[in-house]
Amino acid sequence: MTTFDDRESAFENKFAHDAELEFLAESLRDKHIAYWAAELMGKSASEAAGYAKEIIRADFTEPGDDVVLRKLAEDLGDLTDEATIRAKMNEFLTSARKTVLGE
Repeated sequence: MTTFDDRESAFENKFAHDAELEFLAESLRDKHIAYWAAELMGKSASEAAGYAKEIIRADFTEPGDDVVLRKLAEDLGDLTDEATIRAKMNEFLTSARKTVLGE
């Protein structure tokens, strides 16, 4: 194997590892935002756990964060606005990345 092949392989491995970490962070973000929303909606602990699974599943239906944002905005209705939801999603993603990276 050449040095170029070694570097290419290392780059591919790093890319796959980074993608996996980002996936984990986004899933953790979805869980946290779901529990936050469930609290606003007055759901019980067991209902909140089910709702978190629902939000995580929704994130798999299409790429990007818009599907989660739309679902939360629809479910929360007048309890909060889209800007607040988006800010909370960003806050929870930052926190989730730190958790996943062990910071």
